[in-house]
Amino acid sequence: MFPVSSYAAWSSAVYMTSCCPILLFNRISASVRYDKINFMKKIDQQSIAARMALANRLFFRLYQSANMLHKTGTRAVEGLGLTTQQWAVLGALSRPEAEGGMSVGDLARYLLVSRQSLAGLISRMERDGHLSSAPDGRDRRSRRITMTASGHDVWNNQAMAKIHGYYDRVLADFSTSDMTHTLHYLLKLLDNMKQLDGVEPAGDEVLQ
Repeated sequence: MFPVSSYAAWSSAVYMTSCCPILLFNRISASVRYDKINFMKKIDQQSIAARMALANRLFFRLYQSANMLHKTGTRAVEGLGLTTQQWAVLGALSRPEAEGGMSVGDLARYLLVSRQSLAGLISRMERDGHLSSAPDGRDRRSRRITMTASGHDVWNNQAMAKIHGYYDRVLADFSTSDMTHTLHYLLKLLDNMKQLDGVEPAGDEVLQ
C-alpha cells in the first residue's frame, strides 16, 4: 500500500505544480542548472586528466631526449676526447662575450649546473690542456676560466665540423620553421622551470 503521508505529499506537489506553472518552470530550471553544473564538472575533470596525461608524455620524452643527447652527442665528439658536458663548456667560452673568460660562478649559472659538478669538469679539461684558470681580477676569491690555444683549436678546427654533422642528422626532418617553433616552446618551458628554481629567466641569452 502507498503510505498515506507520501501520497498526500505527492498529491500536493502535483496540485501545486499543475496550478502554478511558474513553480513548475522554476523547478525544471533548477534541475536543468544542476545537471549542467554536474556536466561541466565532469568535462573539467576530463580536461584536467587529459592535460596531465599529455604533460606526463611530454616530460618523459624530454627526459629521454636529454639522455639520448648525452649518449649520441658524446659519441659524435668522443674521438676528440670530449663529452657533451665538455662540448657545452667550450661552446659557452667560445662566445664573443666570453672572450676574456668567465668566472666559475658565471659559467655555472650560464650552463645551469652546480659549481661542484662544474669544478670537476674544469679540472679534467685543464688536465687535457683545453682550459686554464687564474684568479679573477674583479674578485680574488673566484677563478676565471679561459680557453687555451689548444681549446680553441679543438673547438674551431675539429669539434665544430663533427657537431654540425650531428645537428644535420638529428634535425634532418626539421624545417627552419620547425626549429624556430621548437626553440620558442623550449625557451618558455626553461623560463618556467627557472622561476620554480628561483632563477631569473635569461631570455635570449640561451640562444647565444
